[in-house]
Amino acid sequence: LADRLAEAFAEFLHEKVRKEIWGYAKEESLDNEALIKEAYRGIRPAPGYPACPDHTEKIGLFKLLEAEERTGVSLTDSLAMYPTASVSGWYFANPNSKYFGVGKISQDQVRSLAERKGYAVEDMERWLSPNLH
Repeated sequence: LADRLAEAFAEFLHEKVRKEIWGYAKEESLDNEALIKEAYRGIRPAPGYPACPDHTEKIGLFKLLEAEERTGVSLTDSLAMYPTASVSGWYFANPNSKYFGVGKISQDQVRSLAERKGYAVEDMERWLSPNLH
């Protein structure tokens, strides 16, 4: 139940951002079916999901937002959020933003990402294992 409430609140906040805070969709009126089909403008991808399979992005996000200090939500060794009924992600308002899934990642991409993030290649391979070619 707590997981469903966390997801519902994330949807509520995304709507508030679209209609009030950023205000780029003030006239938006979507029913449940349209919300499920993601008919709104913009996206809210999250680390660990198909559009951003790299869970290590949560580390930078949590540091930037001082998430643990401000909310009490922490990251486990496997980068799961605790308490488990927690969500994180980014909002993108561009009308051309669309959800997508990252395909298979080749070894040269893993090496490049590991170098840019300052990680050992073996560590990046572990985090990205479901997406390795």
